[in-house]
Amino acid sequence: MSILHAQDIASFLDGQRNKETLRFITCGSVDDGKSTLIGRLLFESKSIFDDQLQALETDSRQYGTQGEKMDLALLVDGLQAEREQGITIDVAYRFFATERRRYIVADTPGHEQYTRNMATGASTADLAVILIGARKGVLTQTRRHSRIVAMMGIRHVVLAVNKMDLVGCDQAIYDGIVADYQTFAAGFAFSSIQAIPLSGLDGDNVLNHSTRMPWYSGPTLMEYLDTVGVHAPNERDAFRLPVQWVNRPNLDFRGFCGRIAEGAVRPGDTVRVLPSGVTVQVKAILAGFDEVDMATAGDAVTLTLTEEVDASRGDVLVAAAAPAEVADQFEAKLLWMVEHPMSPGRQYLLKLACKEVTATITDIKYREDVNTGTHLAAKTLGLNEIATVNLSTSAPLVFEPYGANRVLGGFILIDKLTFETVGAGMIDFALRRANNIHWQALELSKTVRAAQKHQAPRCIWFTGLSGSGKSTIANVLEKRLHAEGKHTYLLDGDNVRHGLNRDLGFTEADRVENIRRVAEVARLMVDAGLIVLVSFISPFISERRMARELFAPGEFLEVFVDTPIEECERRDVKGLYAKARAGTLKNFTGIDSPYEAPQAPELHLHAGQLSTQACVDALVGALETVT
Repeated sequence: MSILHAQDIASFLDGQRNKETLRFITCGSVDDGKSTLIGRLLFESKSIFDDQLQALETDSRQYGTQGEKMDLALLVDGLQAEREQGITIDVAYRFFATERRRYIVADTPGHEQYTRNMATGASTADLAVILIGARKGVLTQTRRHSRIVAMMGIRHVVLAVNKMDLVGCDQAIYDGIVADYQTFAAGFAFSSIQAIPLSGLDGDNVLNHSTRMPWYSGPTLMEYLDTVGVHAPNERDAFRLPVQWVNRPNLDFRGFCGRIAEGAVRPGDTVRVLPSGVTVQVKAILAGFDEVDMATAGDAVTLTLTEEVDASRGDVLVAAAAPAEVADQFEAKLLWMVEHPMSPGRQYLLKLACKEVTATITDIKYREDVNTGTHLAAKTLGLNEIATVNLSTSAPLVFEPYGANRVLGGFILIDKLTFETVGAGMIDFALRRANNIHWQALELSKTVRAAQKHQAPRCIWFTGLSGSGKSTIANVLEKRLHAEGKHTYLLDGDNVRHGLNRDLGFTEADRVENIRRVAEVARLMVDAGLIVLVSFISPFISERRMARELFAPGEFLEVFVDTPIEECERRDVKGLYAKARAGTLKNFTGIDSPYEAPQAPELHLHAGQLSTQACVDALVGALETVT
């Protein structure tokens, strides 16, 4: 390689390195031409290599939908299922560059079923290109994507009215669509909405102005992307570093690794470790193996500190003079991303930055109508629904409102059983009243109360189908314990619904709340030193796990009263199973509502084979073992 050629390459790389990077997404309804538009951008900006072009020509003959023309959508629709169905399923990221900027573009799905993938693409974007087909106009999915774009904090929108060639490049149609969209989007906090009529297939108004639309005098799509200012000066420059890893290779080195979320840091700066609140000075900053004099937002660094402090993954290092907030209850916006409905009271894993805690949706304040934004009452959330909720976490979180800091304000919810991501949320603010509620110190402890009763307090949790024999076994066990001088109380499912839970029905959301309340009551009874017997169907694993986590190790005994459903139906003197099979009794466990059997109960009673007395004897033996 000649010296001149090497210098040219070095100069080119330096030029690319110094360019600003703009991340944007394309979104909108199915078949509005998102993938074709990105393909056109890649093609016109000469970002396609010769071998890719040859492959595109071959793929166009096999999968293309444009006859003899190259199908540019295939540049981003790479999955076999996408090509066969002609729709985008996954998020496809592509890189290209112009003389002014580098671009990372995410082609996101338009199909309602894959809205979760669209939200993933929007979470890191600076700008959104929202496509609307000229023949179809503003659709429900257009509105849904626009709400998610606004919810994700994107403030700059390109309204790309695509496929103008299919409506004869009619200005009246374009003007009507733009007016409809601007009316709909008036309530969003968008800083700019730039409308552009175009044809992604033919390239009209993509890089060059269209001769077929002389009435349009605004910028082309590429001109606008090259010049739009999305990175406003950051007035909030307070340092924030979520700790991802504590690097401890030997006794002489302890560094805190992570990517700076906001602000800048220099050696000698005083930082605060949250949530503990300890202050300490920065000793050195490492970028890779090299010490640097300063690091800024986006840099991946390792910080060493002048003193040994207790900090671990999930903690956040912040500017001591401008700390972030710490709380364990919040109001947040939530996008529900799976078909299984969200139920208030159910526990999920919440991940914010590098911190993972258990979280519960305590209240749905309102759900948003996707078309009008009207606030609607809701007891649960379904697929793709957006709501404002209150949530509570098992440990305090270091956070900032999402509008101020995406990293410390955005979170995901994860199902504790399947580890599927079920929701994406944005924190609005902490619930101040919750921060003023503290545990009242009590003079008498659980140990003292139990000692007075000469017993080890326990929660014996009976679960099984209706008619399995739970209540019968629990009742006989309580009589036996009482005869032995034990202090007990039996919480029965039917009895509790006459008072404490009389306001609850039998939907999944109500069942979750039913068990949450009972578990809390049982915890208080165990704290009083009692042996409490809980006899509830409690059909869901997640709620039984939630109940278990309220108690100290060894205090909770799960008893699975396992009786075949045929035997349960035979015993059913109330005729509930018959009504459920006839369709007159809805949400009945075992018929049209699932029962999730325990995976590892402390005691598994095959009540269909054993007598009640044998079951009680087994229970007494189990209690003696753990006492």
